[in-house]
Amino acid sequence: MSFAERESILILDFGSQYTQLIARRIREAGVYSEIVPFNVPYEEVVSRHPVGIVLSGGPSSVFAEGAPRADSRVLEFSGPILGICYGMQWMIQTLGGDVRPSSQREYGRTEVEVVEGSELFRDIPRQTVVWMSHGDRIERLPDGFRVVARSTTTVAAVEHNEKRRYGIQFHPEVAHTEKGRELLRNFLFRICGCQGGWSAASFISEAVEAVRRQVGSGSAVCGLSGGVDSTVAALLVQRAIGDRLTCLFVDNGLLRKNEFNEVLELCREHLHLNVRGVDASQRFLRRLRDVEDPEQKRKIIGEEFIRVFEEEASRLGPVDFLVQGTLYPDVIESVSVRGPSAVIKSHHNVGGLPERMRLTLIEPLRELFKDEVRKVGRELGLPEPFVTRQPFPGPGLAVRIIGAVTEDRLHVLREADAVVQQEIRAAGLYEDIWQSFAVLLPIRSVGVMGDSRTYESVVAVRAVESLDGMTADWVRLPYDVLTRISSRIVNEVQGVNRVVYDVSSKPPSTIEWE
Repeated sequence: MSFAERESILILDFGSQYTQLIARRIREAGVYSEIVPFNVPYEEVVSRHPVGIVLSGGPSSVFAEGAPRADSRVLEFSGPILGICYGMQWMIQTLGGDVRPSSQREYGRTEVEVVEGSELFRDIPRQTVVWMSHGDRIERLPDGFRVVARSTTTVAAVEHNEKRRYGIQFHPEVAHTEKGRELLRNFLFRICGCQGGWSAASFISEAVEAVRRQVGSGSAVCGLSGGVDSTVAALLVQRAIGDRLTCLFVDNGLLRKNEFNEVLELCREHLHLNVRGVDASQRFLRRLRDVEDPEQKRKIIGEEFIRVFEEEASRLGPVDFLVQGTLYPDVIESVSVRGPSAVIKSHHNVGGLPERMRLTLIEPLRELFKDEVRKVGRELGLPEPFVTRQPFPGPGLAVRIIGAVTEDRLHVLREADAVVQQEIRAAGLYEDIWQSFAVLLPIRSVGVMGDSRTYESVVAVRAVESLDGMTADWVRLPYDVLTRISSRIVNEVQGVNRVVYDVSSKPPSTIEWE
């Protein structure tokens, strides 16, 4: 089955912070899902041949000036449609119903009662807890719709059974909705008639075939970092085109301690990839001299990577393609193409790419979340240490040094970060943590060492847990682990006299400091 032929659910994004979670929940059920902006032309919706459509939630009020409105022809779609929160309100209003501000807003856990039988609520208890987040309510339904669930203050779910139009005021995709996954499965399998063939194995066969079609008889280089994303991308493309793929591992001067040699050895000896090591550290550091703005750092690094890849590709002969391990969260955070969500930051391999490139990009993982990439890696036979390796940002330590990047500051951060990695592994916590690392702050503080006053740098330690990097919470590291990390950094890393621990979550913070 090709990408174009497989069964899929199309999600119209009205800007909800949970839109990506809807896609994840649908994929977890074995059905492929895609997110497109709310204002995508109806012709494109039809051309994708979805078996069903989901209208996401969003932060707006449907009657507010400038509220996002989809092409009304979407509601003429022949298959089932599920509107969630704002998506339901837009559907109801567009079809002739009435939505009004509510005097009693609902946020958080709410109990709803199923008042009418509905396939959407099949095998779900009559009383169930859901997660609400709205300030508007449905005043009047369009013709043919009926209420199927209520809370104490508002209509919680509606349907038009004949036209297969469904709306829910709550968010089934979040864990706080007790039977949310069951409700989504009812929509997918009972209402849309999905078969559920989406899996890591099916993705691999589709991706390999897509790469073969794209590359043809050509050759490609892969920007390898040693992380799971670029490694899985390399293995997929290698399966598709064999020895016509050359991997390039670039030392940009921003890698962790001993990383350059270790990654080269692992990829050559264990994965049997054709890898060339390129020492470009000085050219990157020259470009970054005196640069403090994080967005400028990312764009400089992204552009310089491409230039290095192009130069190395020219030495290999005719090479037309560049493989990157770009993931879905990279795209979502870098470019606002999937709805009214704001750009958070440019990822060096997405928003940081130069406008003019000689090489054509191949991004086989562009629509996958991190946990999906790990499943694909296991299916490809990737050794577990590669699969479970914590993410490391493409711009490397440049975005973990707040302010200007210098060789002296890089040395300090490498040594501090090595302590963090060693102690996290020694405590048996590495595989349970999404990311753990050190950050060098642009401040100095007063300390006392050997009865003498010191005035030295401050290091922040960051450890977070997450499933896909879209949201994250700080890890409650045991005090003894924090004690060992702090003590070792202050005693072993010259130039540091203070260690602090970052206890912020994403949102409102991001995982990386820059």
